[in-house]
Amino acid sequence: MSRESAAGMPPTLLCIHGWGLNGSVWQDLAGALAGRARVLAPDLPGHGARAGEGRFGVLEAVADELAAGLDARVCVVGWSLGGLLALSLARRHPDKVSSLVLLAATPRFVRAPDWPHAMDPGVLADFARDLAGDFSSTLTRFLALQFLGAPGRGEALRTLKARCLAMPPAPGALAEGLEILRGTDLRAELAGLTAPVHGLFGDLDTLVPVAVVPDLQRLRPDMSVHVLRGAGHAPLLTHVQEVADRLLEWCDGA
Repeated sequence: MSRESAAGMPPTLLCIHGWGLNGSVWQDLAGALAGRARVLAPDLPGHGARAGEGRFGVLEAVADELAAGLDARVCVVGWSLGGLLALSLARRHPDKVSSLVLLAATPRFVRAPDWPHAMDPGVLADFARDLAGDFSSTLTRFLALQFLGAPGRGEALRTLKARCLAMPPAPGALAEGLEILRGTDLRAELAGLTAPVHGLFGDLDTLVPVAVVPDLQRLRPDMSVHVLRGAGHAPLLTHVQEVADRLLEWCDGA
């Protein structure tokens, strides 16, 4: 029997995908939560079924669009780039968010003197440069980084590539997404949120290293964190049941 919220209905999760992917990346997780939670997994502009739009747009405008599609308060789950959207949505529309989960995501993705546990900005700059030459190969290379060092990476990578390349994103949206990853800093927004905040991180993640957790908890001392052992950057594919159970516990508790 599924646990239910105080209103007598299973919790609703708005799951926001990462760079270059689409809503189908949440398919396994939605299956694991079937009967226990309602999962909303929209395609972002320029991605998936919306690739024809060609552009991603401004982070805040996309967050506003996502909020406008909600008819009740939800638990917002942001994976990777989706974490920046989740933070923006929660900050701009607190009435729509019951709780927030950062899944392999942080408020700032690139390294800075006061933010050492993050990506080298040169890596994203290289990807942005390479997109102009061969965006398909560049995207595939980025996807492969998400499983670097993780056990069973071959099958998970094949799944991720299949779901991405079945509906390839627009090159323009990819370029804009990289600029958002390179230039966005929402640390102040994370610290100021009124909704409960939780974090799920893989101990083998090379894109969002688990060493960032103490930095996050200094910004947000009440943030609860769970580290997934043997997980890289895409635990929603490699640790489906563990992620599902933890999300249900946090989102239902909200």
